Amino acid sequence: MTFEKHPYQRELDTEIVETGKDSDRLVAVLEDTICYPEGGGQPGDRGLLNGVQVKDTQKRDRRILHYLSGPVTAGPAHLELDWARRFDHMQQHSAQHLLTALAADGSGWQTTAFHLGEERSDIELDCPEPSPDRLAKLEDQAAAEIRAARPIRARRVSLKEYEGMAVRSRGLPADHKGSLRLVEIEGIDLNTCGGTHLSNTSEIEVISLLGWERARGGTRLFFVAGGRARHRLAEHERRNRKLRSLLGTSDVQLTSAVEQKLEQYHQLERQVRWLEQELAVLVVESLLGEGEVLAEHHLEARAVSFLQQVGKRFSQEAGGRLAFLTASATTGSCEGFFLLAAGPDFAGNLSELGKIAGKILQGRGGGSGSLFQGKARRINLRARAAQALREELRSTY
Repeated sequence: MTFEKHPYQRELDTEIVETGKDSDRLVAVLEDTICYPEGGGQPGDRGLLNGVQVKDTQKRDRRILHYLSGPVTAGPAHLELDWARRFDHMQQHSAQHLLTALAADGSGWQTTAFHLGEERSDIELDCPEPSPDRLAKLEDQAAAEIRAARPIRARRVSLKEYEGMAVRSRGLPADHKGSLRLVEIEGIDLNTCGGTHLSNTSEIEVISLLGWERARGGTRLFFVAGGRARHRLAEHERRNRKLRSLLGTSDVQLTSAVEQKLEQYHQLERQVRWLEQELAVLVVESLLGEGEVLAEHHLEARAVSFLQQVGKRFSQEAGGRLAFLTASATTGSCEGFFLLAAGPDFAGNLSELGKIAGKILQGRGGGSGSLFQGKARRINLRARAAQALREELRSTY
């Protein structure tokens, strides 16, 4: 296939030999293709087939399926590759081969898995926690080999030839037949691989190691290469520029400035909690001072957690009385919240009263024990809901 022999080819005139569906997805099979089918950690390519979007490319039962956004017909076809995406994948995959070789030869760390993600890639290494110095050395070694512009070549060999070669491989399937494809970084690595690669290491441009985490008894090492590294740096610079403006400080002082702001924020949070506790006490005292069975109170821009705090305090001291509390929402899709809190001696049906309030407020809720709470779409109807509750209490209790 052309994608294997000529990975830099961006367009191809070919034939659509089969169309159909795979799990309700439209697919086409071509006589030849420049689209790489997903495999070996590298995602399938995308592009355009006779103007129809190729959304993915997969290998199924020795056929290469091009998953399409719309129908196509059998016959002559023009295939265009999403080259920017393909070149990015070539940079990441070639970077992986280089890192794998350097980690193995320099530290004895063998690669057990590779994943090419949308934002970052990773290799899994059979090593314990890597030291910062060793990772810095690995990155420096990769940079040196990028500068060396070592040729990268792909070729096929027979199984007999393969058995006599020093090839880095995680092993072949037991039922493998036919030739094998090898990818070589001259003087560095010879590896079994079916993926698409650059012509020399200089096209990788740069490799940046982002960090690591423990994974399946080893280490998962994250990295970006080429355009991803440059774009990531540009994004960091944009973010830092914004932070410098917001915090009024320099790059070197950003961390300490954020830590200071966080400490101030936590202090304010503690003050707010203390003030809310005081406010809850005052609201409950006001509610208990009302003479009717039903006491009501509305709060602007308060969270439902504050209503619960007030309700719990009220229910502990209210005897046979009921409180109807409402609050306008601070965020979210609903307009507000409502809560009914009953004292320990309240004789009414709290659930039925909650449903009455919820229906008028165009909301719904639930509860158990002494509290019934819910969301309200029409918090402006709270006075009507309070009146309905009073009438229900007079007529029933």
